[in-house]
Amino acid sequence: MTSSGTRFDLVVFDWDGTLVDSLANIVGAMQATIGELALPARNDAEVRAVVGLGFGEVLNQLFPDLSTRDHERVRNAYREHFLGAGHTAQLFPGVRETLTSLGAAGLTLGVATGKARVGLMRELEETGLAGMMAATRCADQCRSKPAPDMLLQLMDELFHEPVRTLMVGDSEYDLLMARAAGTASVGVAGGAHARDRLVALEPLAVIDSVVELVPFLRA
Repeated sequence: MTSSGTRFDLVVFDWDGTLVDSLANIVGAMQATIGELALPARNDAEVRAVVGLGFGEVLNQLFPDLSTRDHERVRNAYREHFLGAGHTAQLFPGVRETLTSLGAAGLTLGVATGKARVGLMRELEETGLAGMMAATRCADQCRSKPAPDMLLQLMDELFHEPVRTLMVGDSEYDLLMARAAGTASVGVAGGAHARDRLVALEPLAVIDSVVELVPFLRA
């Protein structure tokens, strides 16, 4: 596969649930936070469904009656539970090889994530992917998904047009962001949102793993 053999030059990935197997850790940290702060109970599926949004949007979805002045208290408790558990970022099988193959083919790679920048930079170093990503955008740098801002800024920084850009993610927020930014998208099943939610947004494809991206682009 070469960059001239596919319609895309820039491939932007979501992070949690797409490249990194972290959803269980995120849900666990949020449930611990809910218990510590006596917030209204939410089941795991409800927490999992909002992964991918910026933290403020997560709280607005899960706890719409929570005062915005309490957001920082919840954020700090969540951070302590997530970091205190000693989790290190674990890539899904085959992700590193897939990204290496895409980069070797001349494709530019980036990340658009609901994580805060400090968290993403730490996990990029933990996984050894920092050098593979030409640029990244996080939810504390611009408006959260599904707004188009992350993709628009990445395309502007990296000098790529929407028609040559592909967004890859495991949530409908990723696909809606791509639609709003005028780019194509590919959904990854088995992450934050079920396959049928991804299919309903009519991406180019819904794959079971990022590993399937290389043969998809070759086809």
